[in-house]
Amino acid sequence: MNSQNPRDYLVITASGEDQVGLVQRLTGKILDAGCNIEESRMALLGGQFAIIMLVSGAWNALSKLEARLDAVGEELGLGILHRRTKERSRLQPLIPYQIEVVAMDHPGIVHNLSNFFASRGINIEDVNTSTYPAPHTGTPMFAVSMRVGIPADAHISSLRGDFFDYCDELNLDATFEPPRT
Repeated sequence: MNSQNPRDYLVITASGEDQVGLVQRLTGKILDAGCNIEESRMALLGGQFAIIMLVSGAWNALSKLEARLDAVGEELGLGILHRRTKERSRLQPLIPYQIEVVAMDHPGIVHNLSNFFASRGINIEDVNTSTYPAPHTGTPMFAVSMRVGIPADAHISSLRGDFFDYCDELNLDATFEPPRT
């Protein structure tokens, strides 16, 4: 995000049946309104396409887009939600860390990990999960990749040790490292 000139932002969340050309048509509607996609996450989940994006533009361009979104959803077969937002402000400096976890699949893994970080005042900024069969055995496996923002005054080596102890108790294989650029 460009912080040199103030902009207005809109978060758009959409989902619907997957179809070829859906991203092209949706992003064309955003471009036609005079807006820009700042950040996005798109995924095919089962037979459903899902997207969340941060769109920027002048207030009138965002208003134009907002007024069209119901019709766009109808035309493209998408359920669309949207909400105005502001550029993220940080109250304190945060150090990014990347967390990777792999385990035999079972309910509660994401909940347990999020509980560990929430109980320590650490914000989860991004999460991706997937399941896959283990090589050779076919055992259902679960993988989690998350980025967290750790307060700069936190004692990272103690936090890291506590995290690995927690993962050992839950039989989770994990890494806890600064993100690679």
